[in-house]
Amino acid sequence: MTRKVVVTGLGATTPVAGTAKETWQGILAGKSGIRLLPYDWAADVAVKFAGTVAVEPLDQGLEKAKARRLDRSQQFAIVTAREAWADSGLELDSIDKTRLGVVYATGIGGVTSLLAQAEILRTEGSHRVSPMTVPMLMPNGPAAWVGLEFGAQAGVHTPVSACASGAEAVAWAAKMIQDGRADVVIAGGTEAAIAALTISAFNSMRALSTRNDDPASASRPYDQDRDGFVMGEGAGTLILESEEHAKARGAHIYAQYGGAGMTSDGHDIAQPHPEGAGAIRAIKFALEDAQLSAKDIKHVNAHATSTPLGDKAEALALRSALGAHASDVLVSGTKSMTGHLLGGAGAIESVFSVLAIQDRLAPPTINVDNITPDLGIDVVVGKARELPSGDIAVLNNSFGFGGHDVAVIFKNY
Repeated sequence: MTRKVVVTGLGATTPVAGTAKETWQGILAGKSGIRLLPYDWAADVAVKFAGTVAVEPLDQGLEKAKARRLDRSQQFAIVTAREAWADSGLELDSIDKTRLGVVYATGIGGVTSLLAQAEILRTEGSHRVSPMTVPMLMPNGPAAWVGLEFGAQAGVHTPVSACASGAEAVAWAAKMIQDGRADVVIAGGTEAAIAALTISAFNSMRALSTRNDDPASASRPYDQDRDGFVMGEGAGTLILESEEHAKARGAHIYAQYGGAGMTSDGHDIAQPHPEGAGAIRAIKFALEDAQLSAKDIKHVNAHATSTPLGDKAEALALRSALGAHASDVLVSGTKSMTGHLLGGAGAIESVFSVLAIQDRLAPPTINVDNITPDLGIDVVVGKARELPSGDIAVLNNSFGFGGHDVAVIFKNY
């Protein structure tokens, strides 16, 4: 019999707020975390705004000496893992470290550290390059540092699947518990890739919104006038436990992990399959894994990046995968407020999915002034809407460059 997996702790740092619960309250209120960039280099790039974190890691208790050894993405991972761990009520001294795992994702890794050290090499010489450069830039750095922070010995893993990475981390973390490798797994995703090079690169692909005159309204999923995504930074962390482990210690259980589907488009390095073929299969596999039907899904935290092709393909996928029930499901695009956290997106949106179940609320999608006609899905616009009582399930979609498709389902416990 497959072991049940439950969620017992949550942590987040986002452009909206510095904790999971404060972020969630901001999301429910429709608060945008998108702002003009405070950096000097922003004057030299075409897109001058993004979702920078609302609270810096040093203001969240991260020690200065430790911070100097960490890439920014690693700093986010540490502060949110600490928050989630504290929220779970777990005690390090009372658990078997050989039964504690970490699955922590990033889409890009320590790119800002790489760029900074490259500049030091260019201007000051090789003798000035930091000996911590490699640990700071390697994509498995966030997972490794979280593992070291908590002494995890069941396994430390790093999915790197572009913007699907965070959701994939949650799925693999649950699999560790289901397979009996671990009793507790710290799962999450992080990204800190806001830099002149990355913004310019995404802009060259015509992937970014260019609404410099009104950053807060730039991310507008499913709106007819959407013109691209908005970069964001931050991290989300979930503590997953086996049901028996959580119950034995009297833990507060937010929700139960349902299942996941992971597929690939086989279509294009950047563009989604125009008919959402891979996404459809991922959602159907997730339903099968969770032993649910389409009518059990009451809410979707959509990938909804605000790109013209991506939003259209996802709406098609939802209609196809959920069939006649698609129009009955409340669909939210929370990237309208956080921006797109890339490798951290699926993790932070998993946090939102869990809290939506707890509070029975589907958050709003902001900036939808002219909704695209004939979507065939019910987009939550303007203000949060209530989810029904009784047994419910929430679907979280994440899709990434390279054609990665991940769908994760949570349900009430």
